[in-house]
Amino acid sequence: MAEIIRMPKMSDTMEEGVIASWLKKVGDEIKSGDILAEVETDKATMELESYDDGILLHIGIKDGESVPVNGIIAIIGEKDEDISEILNEANRNPSDEEDKKELLVEEEKDIKEEEKDIEINEDVIDPINKIESTENISSNGRIKASPLAKKIALEKGIDLKNVKGTGEGGRITKKDLDSLPSGDSNIPSQKIDLPKVIAEESYDEIPVSQMRKTISKRLSESKFTAPHFYLTMEINMDNCVSGRKKINESSDVKISFNDIILKACASALRKHPMVNSSLIENNIRKNHHIHIGVAVAVDEGLLVPVIRFADNKTLSHISLEVKELAGKAKEKKLQPSDWEGNTFTISNLGMFGIEEFTAIINPNDSCILAVGGIKNTPIVKNGEIVPGNIMKVTMSCDHRLVDGATGAAFLKTLKELLEDPIKILV
Repeated sequence: MAEIIRMPKMSDTMEEGVIASWLKKVGDEIKSGDILAEVETDKATMELESYDDGILLHIGIKDGESVPVNGIIAIIGEKDEDISEILNEANRNPSDEEDKKELLVEEEKDIKEEEKDIEINEDVIDPINKIESTENISSNGRIKASPLAKKIALEKGIDLKNVKGTGEGGRITKKDLDSLPSGDSNIPSQKIDLPKVIAEESYDEIPVSQMRKTISKRLSESKFTAPHFYLTMEINMDNCVSGRKKINESSDVKISFNDIILKACASALRKHPMVNSSLIENNIRKNHHIHIGVAVAVDEGLLVPVIRFADNKTLSHISLEVKELAGKAKEKKLQPSDWEGNTFTISNLGMFGIEEFTAIINPNDSCILAVGGIKNTPIVKNGEIVPGNIMKVTMSCDHRLVDGATGAAFLKTLKELLEDPIKILV
């Protein structure tokens, strides 16, 4: 008996998958556990495993093509088995004809509405525009013309100052402009010989990847559903700069500023649990665990691998894990367990020279921290102007979960930890 192989749901956000490459071909003998193809999902390229034995009788999707979740990918059965009936039944959609009828009805309705609008425009709007005002020319020299005449003059490039109005009080009407050519013939024009530019329009069209589709959908839902507000704070990073230098002089693992910020956020979240909360349907989930997502830029978009139980890990542990997950993200080797479950997110663009920016909250978090670069700038210290290393952070907050005072208190704690980083290690 032939078995239909359908596109499985390989992640919580997956709606369709792309066949990156087939590893089997029609006629091949298949054993349970064999890898049939590589599938590109919204977050990673994963292997499609067969759970049936038999002969690969049919491949329904070519390399590079997409198919929705539960869509038919292939059919496995006995050699020379007739699968035509299975294909016809699987592909039949009884609602297609009804959809076509509904579409025709909607199109006819739209046409009638357009015709009605045209009648209204011709019979109502134009006569109103043709009404000639009896007002005198204002003292500021404003030209008197009907609204329709002004519109025609704008479209035809006619200067109304050189048109004599025949309407009441010298008002310019549509009739005065109908006989005039485009452009004002009363003003002499000077011919200018411009150099010829030889060029042609061109562009490349790139199919939207599954990853980009999902990023667009999820962040749009977040932006237009969660009422965002933003809090920005300056942090003096002098002690972090000197402390990091000392750590890296004796550590086998190179610690980045992002590692220190991540650890500081984990410590601050422990003191401010509402910033570590999530909105799940109609319930507020106050998470007791701290899983921090780290935004990683890849060619096709943005991935957010998660550092789990970040508050219980050392700086060295965090540094090694971030590097490992970032490498897997760029190679599209992340698994669902690597990107699911975040309770807070950090997006750092400081390494690109960005001083300040805002980020869209990553569902289902209540906040995301946007981190800018560290800039050497004059500051006032002990009444004197001295150089200082200043970093700006902006936290986007979901107002359904976090109030301004709550967000400000979190940033105050974060500032204290980063300006005296020894507290992070306590």
